[in-house]
Amino acid sequence: MPLVPTGELVTEAAAAGRAVAAFNVITLEHAEAVAAAAEEAGLPAVLQISQNAVAYHGHRLGPIAAATGAVARCSTAPLALHLDHADSWELVEAAPAEGFGSVMYDASRLNAEENLRRTAEAVRFGHAHGLWVEAELGRIGGKPGEPPLDAHAPGVRTDPAEAAAYVKETGVDALAVAVGSSHAMTERTAALDHTLIAALRSAVPVPLVLHGSSGVPDEELAHAVRSGMTKINIGTALNQAFTSALTTHLTDHPDPRPYLSLARAAVRGRAHHFLTVLSGV
Repeated sequence: MPLVPTGELVTEAAAAGRAVAAFNVITLEHAEAVAAAAEEAGLPAVLQISQNAVAYHGHRLGPIAAATGAVARCSTAPLALHLDHADSWELVEAAPAEGFGSVMYDASRLNAEENLRRTAEAVRFGHAHGLWVEAELGRIGGKPGEPPLDAHAPGVRTDPAEAAAYVKETGVDALAVAVGSSHAMTERTAALDHTLIAALRSAVPVPLVLHGSSGVPDEELAHAVRSGMTKINIGTALNQAFTSALTTHLTDHPDPRPYLSLARAAVRGRAHHFLTVLSGV
């Protein structure tokens, strides 16, 4: 079926009081696995390609975007294509022509004034070109090239009043907030601040996004959705499933197709799990 705009999936989820799962795609197998999991679960999903994934593919957005978009269009599940954690203006400008319906412009490393100014510029460009725009406020941590960050340290979490002002001044369509999760967690031990999530939900008029969800236990994810989270980003958990299946089979099988099939099946199972968790809250 045709690609579905990310904003449409998120709006529908918010109206229904549920969440939409957004899965990071690095390889074709990731995209195929998520599409298959969404079909099996009978649920929509977002296929998102990060700036780091683009760098892995030779800093060329076109090939991985075309492959992921083709997988989505061949699927019977409602799937969206999202550019994630882009701080490169060149990538943002390329997104509409490459089929993306949305972009997460990441100015979170900048000071507050620059974050606001550049994000507002990204929103103006995005809206002029049919893009739904997500941004980030607070320090979620765990991104490549950053020092370790305690998700519970003072000053890390997103302030509701600041978030409301930021959304008003930038015009963003969704806001990723720091509420206790961290990117690239390999153990599911994150404890979220559900009181803060509820306060942010009351203060902020756009959907809230949870990054670093791979490190959040199922019951915490379900609670987060009930508290007000709408888009749930998942990446590391899929990579763990992929690598585990791959290494188990690798030594005695030089042909890559059998073990890539196993890796794809493992990612499909993990994606299906998250889709089911997030649909049942």
